Amino acid sequence: MILTRRQKLTIITLLVYWPGVFILAHIPIPRVVYHAQVSDKTLHILAYLVLVFLLWFSISPDKKANWRKAAVWWILFAVVWYGVIDEVLQGYVGRSCDVTDFLANLAGTLLGLILFSFLSFWPALLAVTGIVIFGLTNLARANMAELLPVTNTLFHLFGYGFFTMLWIQNMRLFLPMKASKWRWIITASALPLGFLLIAKSFSIIFGRYFGIKNVIVGAAGITAVVIAFYIIPLFRKGSAKTL
Repeated sequence: MILTRRQKLTIITLLVYWPGVFILAHIPIPRVVYHAQVSDKTLHILAYLVLVFLLWFSISPDKKANWRKAAVWWILFAVVWYGVIDEVLQGYVGRSCDVTDFLANLAGTLLGLILFSFLSFWPALLAVTGIVIFGLTNLARANMAELLPVTNTLFHLFGYGFFTMLWIQNMRLFLPMKASKWRWIITASALPLGFLLIAKSFSIIFGRYFGIKNVIVGAAGITAVVIAFYIIPLFRKGSAKTL
């Protein structure tokens, strides 16, 4: 079987991500996590959502999850048992073996497989990225801009920028329209900016830190990506004409 470039990148990411998650689950919890008053159950859900995304699209890069096929059940079986072993091993390294953590792992796994029953790779990646950004945005009760100012800024800049890149990719695949430049810019910007405002609005609802600076940085990341995707093709056309 010949692997596509996208499938190779997915497999490489999986080979880096899975051991990384395992290591993080078996070392002492960093003090900053306690200071941030983080919901660890949300972290478990997000971690396993990403894991099952990488697993599924490493095996079936161009197919939605079909519950009538064995592949879905094999992945579910493997991830569930990994979750069990993961929790048991934590009891030997000074971490707690928690049934509710296992249930959160299972919730993230099922959420992913259900999503992938309806979404192919690019829409699924957009959805998973959005869920992770939303979850991390509203994860901590403390002000992350004070605890980790640089990390917080980079998260909003590159997180929303990456989300915008994925949205533009989905536009290209599923909204094949010859739009005017302003219509394209509005379409490319509207969903990411709307998502940014919704995510930050829920910070207020959940009693989390809002931070207008975070909104500005996130909007800057979105704007930079939209401008880059609009300008680069113009430069290419100009270079082609000169040649």
